[in-house]
Amino acid sequence: MQRVLRKTTLITIVFFISFILVASGGIAYQRLFTNTPQVNECANPDLRSCKDISPAVDQPLTPDPQLNNQQRFLAAIAYNLPIIPQPGTFEYILLRAYGAVFVNQEPEIQLPQKVILANEQETEEFQSTLMMTKVDGINGCYLQQPAAAALNKVRSLINIPLKSGYGSGDCTRTFATNLRFWRKYANNQTLEKVRQGRETAILGIVAPPGTSQHLWGLAIDLRAYSPQQRQALNQNGWFQTVEKDLPHWTYIGLPQEDLPLFGFRKKVIRGVTYWITPI
Repeated sequence: MQRVLRKTTLITIVFFISFILVASGGIAYQRLFTNTPQVNECANPDLRSCKDISPAVDQPLTPDPQLNNQQRFLAAIAYNLPIIPQPGTFEYILLRAYGAVFVNQEPEIQLPQKVILANEQETEEFQSTLMMTKVDGINGCYLQQPAAAALNKVRSLINIPLKSGYGSGDCTRTFATNLRFWRKYANNQTLEKVRQGRETAILGIVAPPGTSQHLWGLAIDLRAYSPQQRQALNQNGWFQTVEKDLPHWTYIGLPQEDLPLFGFRKKVIRGVTYWITPI
């Protein structure tokens, strides 16, 4: 009887000690991930991908000043882009050229879950989720609601015409339109060079199929050449983010003074200010 009692007591003590160790380990684990920002993992450009790091609730992101420009940008876009492409890949090259929109903080804005939309069907499925609004006074010109509202406000103050005057081409495009423009300026050999990183200048002229910001309802081509026109656009969240693409404007939705906080580099080319991604 005493032997059984001693054995039972020993098992109870072992179980109790094990429970304490596991619990304390769990607390340490929890503290590790509570005290370490989730986005720091995605701020490392050497990582292949970053998954499931979006915050539980929608709230404005405050960039960490201890991070460098590249890290702040990657940390910011990780809230909207589930997987950050690996450096050196085709997707990363396109993210560098067109990824500015992924820092957008407005909850009404919808963004694709990847950098490249594969085909017309995938593009249509994404665009069907968007809340689109017509740009005043322009037939066939639709943008995501916050972008359209901001542009309508600008155009109520100062006249800014479209580049070509055709809403379907200058505003939100279909996959077929994106492909048509690509074939006008480039070909499959050009695309292969872009994939290999040997050709990037073309990205300031036309976007490869499935990669244009116009597919996302967050870009428009304008004839905005005067300082007054550009200032009005900047004051309402519109910026030039694709280097050397003069008529192309991207809706970021941030005040201009906040762009450096999110890692953007200011680059002036022939008197035109572009806000370039730092990757």
